[in-house]
Amino acid sequence: LAGVAKALEMILGGAPVEAGEACEYHIVDELFEGDLVDAGLAYARRLLQEGRGVRRSGEQTRGLEGTDNAALIAARHAEVVKRSPGLFSPLRCIAAVEAATRLPLAEGLERERELFLECLNSPQRAALVHAFFAERQAAKIADLPVDTRPREIRTAAVIGGGTMGVGIALCFANAGVPVKLLEVGDEALQRALQRARDTYATSVKRGSLSEAAMVQRLALIEGITDYAALADADLVVEAVFEDMAVKQQVFEHLDAVCKPGAILASNTSSLDLNAIAAFTRRPEDVVGLHFFSPANVMRLLEVVRGARTSPEVLASAMAIGRKLKKVAVVVGVCDGFVGNRMLFQYGREAEFLLEEGATPQQVDAALRNFGMAMGPFAVRDLAGLDIGQAIRKRQRAILPAHLEFPTVADRLCAAGMLGQKTGIGYYRYEPGNRTPLENPELASMFAAASREKGIERRELDERYIVERTLYSLVNEGAKILEEGIAQRSSDIDLIYLNGYGFPAWRGGPMFYADSVGLDKVLATIRELHARCGEWWKPAPLLEKLAAEGRTFSGWQPDRAG
Repeated sequence: LAGVAKALEMILGGAPVEAGEACEYHIVDELFEGDLVDAGLAYARRLLQEGRGVRRSGEQTRGLEGTDNAALIAARHAEVVKRSPGLFSPLRCIAAVEAATRLPLAEGLERERELFLECLNSPQRAALVHAFFAERQAAKIADLPVDTRPREIRTAAVIGGGTMGVGIALCFANAGVPVKLLEVGDEALQRALQRARDTYATSVKRGSLSEAAMVQRLALIEGITDYAALADADLVVEAVFEDMAVKQQVFEHLDAVCKPGAILASNTSSLDLNAIAAFTRRPEDVVGLHFFSPANVMRLLEVVRGARTSPEVLASAMAIGRKLKKVAVVVGVCDGFVGNRMLFQYGREAEFLLEEGATPQQVDAALRNFGMAMGPFAVRDLAGLDIGQAIRKRQRAILPAHLEFPTVADRLCAAGMLGQKTGIGYYRYEPGNRTPLENPELASMFAAASREKGIERRELDERYIVERTLYSLVNEGAKILEEGIAQRSSDIDLIYLNGYGFPAWRGGPMFYADSVGLDKVLATIRELHARCGEWWKPAPLLEKLAAEGRTFSGWQPDRAG
């Protein structure tokens, strides 16, 4: 009826079409206003008068005529393979549409049923269903009274006009909430406001935002340079440099000027929220709102619950997440919370692989083949290696001395190779081009790091690379569950699906471990513990569940024993 191009767009995208468009593409024959029976009878009489009579939809071929359907199908097939590598169902959708162009209706429907059953029996179906329900489960907070009423958020403010701060301000403007953006001086403020204008202008240019909507949203963002202007804000989000002394200065200012009942939120990605809350006389009003960059694009929001965060403020934070159309997940206070705490393990093991004999290209390719959106070294180049260096310095100061760290990243930073911002990092980049190219200087660096530790470099296979990195996520996730930092394993999965590029069709790291079998995962972790040291000490919860033949998905804290 609609033709191959429109059918593929609707089926693969899943977005409904409006009635007018459905009529345009012959999915419906006629639109009407008024009584359905009267309109239907009038239409039927008109068909008879015009001699068109009854015709079956399945016998119509207008949508297939005058078009190279095979070329359309081939092009969409190639596009899906490139954009969604490893995803099972879209290619079966394309095959079903192709069958409609080649087979009589009855045979085409039989073929479609076969393809549907293949999808139904695919392991990916269970993973995607898990991801669907995980998002709904995350809104349920076990110990939050059901009658807790969130505070009304009519106005917001953001402290800091960097990339993250502007992105957060755009989130509020996109949701129709007036927001003040504070910077320390007028020059910095104008740069921040220009960044907001440029971001919206890009959306207009792409066609995803109208000019009128851009003007309306920009009008909701007010630039300020004086903390006194925050006196009437219902919610203030701090998004300044990740340094505790800087955070202290900001929260002391906020405590002095913000009205009673205002929610004071920190966008910290790893610092102790309880220490931040202690800089105020109202720790019950302090909560973490950890946005992910770019904040106006990424769906994930870690809602960090401090030791003294009130139930009302926690409920308000979750309501804010929904208003901003974020996937909000409650997490507890620890270094890195859930996402970044686990990422530290993942990134460290990826660097150890470089000392053992792998190259950044091999590690990144193995994890992309697994389904990750990007490999860990491409991600680090994008973020900037200096960001990781600051985290490593803090980690080395607080972690036990017997835990060994990889040194490759330190060597790159010492050489000024900080990633895309310097044009060279784990990869090399041509000016104006983000395509990662081989960095020829790395081979000697890796060899020196291996020699220094007495490691004989060797060839590493893809399975080893995947297990070495992903099982570190699983082991740390088990510790997080046992400590109560996350409520449930599906919350961890949700964080990794929406914030870290983990493939939805794998269900998240904890679901993936369940699908492999916790006994098998534990056996590999024990081998790595014996060979690679204390970083790999198995999590007690993982050992317990594996011994009992249980899964992370079936575990509840009150039954942990």
